[in-house]
Formats: sequence, structure tokens, C-alpha cells
Amino acid sequence: MRRVGKTTLLKQVYDSLNSENKIFLDLENPVNQKYFEEINYEAIKYKFQTLGVDISQKSFIFLDEIQNVSNLPSVVKYLIDHYQIKFFLTGSSSFYLKNLFSESLAGRKIIYELFPLDFEEFLLLKESKIIVPEKISESIHQAIIPLYKEYIEFGGFPGVVMKTSLEEKREALMDIFSAYFNKEVLNIGGFRNNQAVRDLILLLISRVGSKIDVQKLSTELGITRVTVMGYLAFLEGTYFISLIPPYSTNKDTEIRLAKKVYLCDSGLVNSIQNISFGNLFENTVYNQLRAKGGINYYQRKSGVEIDFILKKQTAYEVKTKATFFDKSKLSRLVKELKLKTGNTVSFEYSGGKTVYGFQL
Repeated sequence: MRRVGKTTLLKQVYDSLNSENKIFLDLENPVNQKYFEEINYEAIKYKFQTLGVDISQKSFIFLDEIQNVSNLPSVVKYLIDHYQIKFFLTGSSSFYLKNLFSESLAGRKIIYELFPLDFEEFLLLKESKIIVPEKISESIHQAIIPLYKEYIEFGGFPGVVMKTSLEEKREALMDIFSAYFNKEVLNIGGFRNNQAVRDLILLLISRVGSKIDVQKLSTELGITRVTVMGYLAFLEGTYFISLIPPYSTNKDTEIRLAKKVYLCDSGLVNSIQNISFGNLFENTVYNQLRAKGGINYYQRKSGVEIDFILKKQTAYEVKTKATFFDKSKLSRLVKELKLKTGNTVSFEYSGGKTVYGFQL
């Protein structure tokens, strides 16, 4: 995803590297893109040398936003195969990084995924002195909740967090969405019907936290199911959405059933669509749990559900204000499904054995 701090992090690594035999190229710059248009990859090596890199020695090449150069995987493979070059690459598409590099650099690459800030990182960037304790009293809850509410409503993009006024935050969020749509969807997606992609995005945002019906989306948008599935794969592959499968002990059943949709950042949701605070909170909790990996949801035909099951062991039920009934219902489901533990996640203070969103 764009604007999560990839370029800043890459520059920090570049500056900290104890070597003069290195270069940094921003591949959103058309001048830098031109270096990779050579059919003869030795000519690309020569251009690196004209930029000050001694390819005969161990060298380091930093390339930012690599999705802008379509033939980059083959260039990188060739140069790694023939010279002592170490590449540091960033891109906003997991499809590009994982799939196009999977064969060419098998066993020779490490991929790190960077997401919007979690709440702890949010507090650090805000230079807040608050440290979230394990046990939460009502007074501690009251001290933390204004900052957590801001985190829910405006999200964790660093550039948004650093803005001071609400209007600046809203403008920054709309700028992030515009950049995503114009640079990822229009420039890289190469879709025939960009209007349908836009309308699909708006539909998904309005249904955050809900199961998606591909056939229904197909009918609403006037496009085929296959096309909808292709758009969804692209949106997920560029980190804009996440699609989580249902919990099932039967893998085949799990694959067939409808998935729930969440957006990469609740601030983006809030800036584009007016959805309920409960759904916005649920989207925030999902993003806080996402880094832990292996998330499913659970739902019975009767409507009884668990919002999130993490690694098929720990249940999380998200409530604006958790009640005793919510906790006891979750406890019963945890026992029936033979899960290890269950946590009721609350926004408002509710006492007892409650986990608050800002503790995740």
C-alpha cells in the first residue's frame, strides 16, 4: 500500500549502510525508469557504473516503487547472477513482489510487508507518553480513549497522523485514495472498465466487516463474476483490501464459503463512506490483529458468529460496549468449537474480563 512509510524506511536503511558503493533510485521518476529500457542488461550495468557504482566490487542498489518497471525481475536476476550486487526493493503490490520474483529469486529473497501504523506506533509518532498497561481501570481507559478514537477515525498512515487539524487529516486521506486509484488502478491495473473498479471499491467500503457475495456484486456492477473476482484479487494484491475466509475444520468448505471484507485503514473508510462506528471499530481491530496472521471469521446459519478467530485457536468478538451476555455467549462458543481462548474486545469501558481495542 502507498504512503505507509516504505520510502522513508528504505532511505533510512540506505543512510545507515556503511558503504559508499551504493545508489538510490526512485522508479516513479521517468528518468530513472529509462535506465531499465535497455534490452541488453549489460548496458543497464554500465548505466549503474556511470551513476558511481563500482560493479566489480560488492555493491548495493536501492530501488523504490519497482512496480513501475515491468521487466525489473529479469534485470535483477541477471545482475545478481553475474555480479556482487545486493538489491533493496520496495513496491506497493504484493502480486508483483511475491509472484514475479518467486521463480527468479527462489531462496535468495526476503520479503517484509509494511502496513499503516498500529496503535503503539501511533502513540510513538504522536510523542505521547502513554504506555498501555495490562490491567485497565476506568480512569486509565478515559485517559487513553480519546487518542484511540482518533486512531479509529483517521487511521494509521504516518502522514495523516502527523497532521494537526481535522481538515488536514481528511485532505491527506483523500490524497492517499486518489494516489492509489490513479497510480495503482489506472496505471498498473490496466483494466478495461476503470469505472467498474471504482464502483466496486465504493461498494466494498460501504460493506466493511460484511460477507461479500460475488454474484450479487456482479449483478450490481453489470460485469461478469470472473471480472469481479479479478478486481478483488487486484485490490487484495495491492494491499487495499483484505478478504478473510470463514472458520471451518473442512478446508474445502472453507474455500467455498463467502469471505468478509476489510479495508487496509479505517481512516480511508471513514473519509470515503459514512459507515457505523461499530463497523469502523471492527475494521480497526482487524488491522490490529492482521500482523499476527491466520485470521478467520465464524458464522452459523442461525446468525450466531465470532468476528475473528486467530490461528484457529483464539476468538475475538468486537463490541462497542461489551456486556456480560456477550462474554458468556463467546465463552460457550469457544468451548463448543474447542478453541483455546476467547476475548471480548470493547471500545467503551465495561469492566470485568474485557480486552480493549487499544490493548491489541
